[in-house]
This record gives sequence, C-alpha cells and structure tokens, in this order.
Amino acid sequence: MLRLRSFVSESSHIDWGKFDGYSWIRCAGKGNFMSSPAVKQCAERSLQDGERCVVIDLHLCTGMDSTFMGMLAGLAIRLSKQSDGGRLEIAGAAEKNVASLEDLGLNALMEINPTEAPWATALEEIRRQLQPWTGAVLNMRERSQEVLEAHKILSATNQDNAEKFDNVVQLLEKELGSTSG
Repeated sequence: MLRLRSFVSESSHIDWGKFDGYSWIRCAGKGNFMSSPAVKQCAERSLQDGERCVVIDLHLCTGMDSTFMGMLAGLAIRLSKQSDGGRLEIAGAAEKNVASLEDLGLNALMEINPTEAPWATALEEIRRQLQPWTGAVLNMRERSQEVLEAHKILSATNQDNAEKFDNVVQLLEKELGSTSG
C-alpha cells in the first residue's frame, strides 16, 4: 500500500486575501501534498465568490512536489474555462520553482511572474494585508484522492507527464480501489 508521508520536516502555511480584481494566496514553506488541499480550498472559495483571477504567491515557497503542481494545473484549467476569461497567475516564483513548473509544461497554463500584472507594483502592501487560511483537514483517503486527481491532471497536460506519472496514477487507483466500500 502506498503511504503518503512528508519527506521533509518543513511545515508550510497558507495566507490569503481578496483584493480589487483578484484573490491572493501565499504558500510559505513547502508546496506539497499536505499544503495543496488548503490552497485548493482557498482558491475554490474565491471562485465561488465570483473571482476571475487567482494569484498564487510562491515568494516564500521553498519547493513544490508534483501534487502541488498538479493542483495548480487543475486550478489554471478551471479558471481558463470560465466564460469571462479567468486566469491563474504565479507571483514571486524563484528560479527553482519556475524551472519545476516549466519542466512539466505548466507555463502554458498559467502566467508565471508576470511583470505587467496590476498587482506587480504593490507586492509588499498586498503581502502585509494577508490573513492566515485554515482549511478543512482531510483524512488519509481524501488526501490520496487529492494526490490521484493532481497526478491525473498532470498526466493529461502532455505525453511526457503521462509517462512520468503513470506508475503513481496506477498505484493510487489500485490503493483507492482496494479501500472502497
């Protein structure tokens, strides 16, 4: 059975805020399968409130795993399907995080460090106004489902990703199938 556990001791936390024309979500620490459900919940709340632009701030994010990047891809796809032209923007991504997103081809789905964004000149003011986000805690099965969904999204973005994550998807599908009922 595949066990989901953090391979780093570093914790992360999520901060967020609503501004004129966008919601801002900051991931501080590791962007991984433990933090991705909170980011997703926060973004979904913004979408329910009618938000068309969600900004994910990676300025304090020390790295991302594939689950976190799959969750970002899913948000980008969901936003782009909005009839009024929604979008996902990534702010403050360091070189390492940009390379990770580009390695999976996700730069085609989202704007990374856009210099012409309306918020680009107000970064520090935005970051000072953010509040902690506390999302619902997922049980192990729900967390496994989130990990599976993220990897299916990554696999659907291009053939290289499909090959790269095939074993993960198969393992999780098997695990979740054996624990259903």
